[in-house]
Amino acid sequence: MLSFVVRLKSRSHISMKSRMGRAAVRVAGSSAQRSKQARQRVGILIAGFAVVFSVVGGRLVWYGFREPLTTASLGNPTLVASRPDIVDRNGELLATDLNMISLYADPRRIVDPDEVVEKLSAVIPNLDWRATHQKLRSKTAFQWLKRQLTPRQQADILNLGIPGIGFRPEKRRFYPGAEAASHIVGHVNIDNQGLAGMERYLDQQGLADLRQLGMTSGASLEPVRLSIDIRVQTIVRDIAATAMEKYQAEAAGAAIIDVDTGEVVAMASVPDYNPNEPSRTLPDGSVDKEYEKGWFNRMSNATFEMGSTFKSFTLAMGLDAGKINLNTVVDASRPIRMGGFTIKDFKGKNRALTIPEVFQYSSNIGTAAVADRVGVEGHQEFLTRLGLLSKMDTEMPGVATPTQPRLWKKINSVTISFGHGVATTPLQTAVAAASLINGGNLLPPTFLPRTPETAANLARSVVKETTSADMRYLFTWNGLKGSGRGAQVEGFNVGGKTGTADKVINGRYASNINFNAFVAAFPMDKPKYIVLSIIDAPRTGEHGGRTAASTAAPMVKQIISRAAPLLGVKPRFGTKDGPYLLADY
Repeated sequence: MLSFVVRLKSRSHISMKSRMGRAAVRVAGSSAQRSKQARQRVGILIAGFAVVFSVVGGRLVWYGFREPLTTASLGNPTLVASRPDIVDRNGELLATDLNMISLYADPRRIVDPDEVVEKLSAVIPNLDWRATHQKLRSKTAFQWLKRQLTPRQQADILNLGIPGIGFRPEKRRFYPGAEAASHIVGHVNIDNQGLAGMERYLDQQGLADLRQLGMTSGASLEPVRLSIDIRVQTIVRDIAATAMEKYQAEAAGAAIIDVDTGEVVAMASVPDYNPNEPSRTLPDGSVDKEYEKGWFNRMSNATFEMGSTFKSFTLAMGLDAGKINLNTVVDASRPIRMGGFTIKDFKGKNRALTIPEVFQYSSNIGTAAVADRVGVEGHQEFLTRLGLLSKMDTEMPGVATPTQPRLWKKINSVTISFGHGVATTPLQTAVAAASLINGGNLLPPTFLPRTPETAANLARSVVKETTSADMRYLFTWNGLKGSGRGAQVEGFNVGGKTGTADKVINGRYASNINFNAFVAAFPMDKPKYIVLSIIDAPRTGEHGGRTAASTAAPMVKQIISRAAPLLGVKPRFGTKDGPYLLADY
């Protein structure tokens, strides 16, 4: 009995231990499950926070890209995108940024658009009611209402206390010289993006990309120095504008180029425009299209048949090819009939002429004879070598491409020899002429400073030095005895060649409308500058004439007489054997 009880107690003890073990296992399993669930909840919570922060961050990035660079907050004016100053060769300011304030609205916060428009119109003249009302009723979060306010307008609008509108700083481009160098410097739009001239060139060189990346915001950008001299530029522009009015012409222009470096010291084309106000609004709200015609730069963005100035290239071609020399005599006694056309001289001498006389009397017949000696292929090759048949390589955007016959025939070579049949830009005509008198080196024109060392590396020999010496002689001869006498300035020894071309109107030559040009160099004893002037469709001229000698040549005379001292060219007086310089004081 006792043993049975002991066995029973023993079994009971074992059973109890077994139950206690199973309970411990169940407790341990439940604790592990709860720990696992807690970790899951923490993970879900972390994931939720990550999603929220990602959404918020994404929206901030979206808003950052959506806002234009020019609309920085009022408290951070340094974030407004800037442009570098533009200065002339002497450091004189040509373009700079001004800090301005512009008005914007958040249409979602506008309670009564009609009331807002009415209040703003009392401060802002010529406010477009309809357009402003539409902006205020839009669903967007940002709308420009008026760009570039005056400080007085900003103060008056602040006093109105209109909710939902605000101000943001912007940059406005300012051009101190106004029209003086408008076609060279160019202009920008209201967002300070370059649209024309060297302003556009700067954007093309990477400034626009830097602006998009925000790398110009608040940056101190180094000024961009140009090759032009604003003093000389103002003179050239003034003379061109005066000539246009005096001769009742459609347009006028002029350029000065350093023959040793290819730097454009001045270039003007009128009509022009004020880059501070590139577009003009008429009283009815429309854009003044006539005013915007002033954007057109006739010196580099238009092509013309340059008339007898091309005789310089034809005679240089004959000299360089060895087909003629200064003592050569050509027959100019009778007109040339070719292909149904008659080639004759304007004021023919009806006799044989020496090469200097061909240049002096501007003989079409004599020039055609020289071109005939070289041949059609040689003629085309020579003009190509001088860059007159291809697009000019320079920094200035908007350069026109010359036109020429698709197939050169003998009649084409003849007419091109005296400046009809090929159309080039006036600027590249001046560049090619510079190569004829600077020793024979062709230099691409530049509107940026260029050192003599850089110019020497870029120079390309296009004619022999002996040819260049002969052309200097011909330029001097014509300046003293020929059509260039009207450009002669005492003490500065000016030489050059006139060009009077019948203007092409609707595909036909007009016998009573001229395009006149004069290409000159000075001082001819050691040429430093090329000056070229143009006058388009003059109705009158000096002493009643309408030729280049009566219109374009006097322009060059005025330019040299006023600009030469500023360019550092000293006048020289006396005879060839006993010259003397004007004394320095």
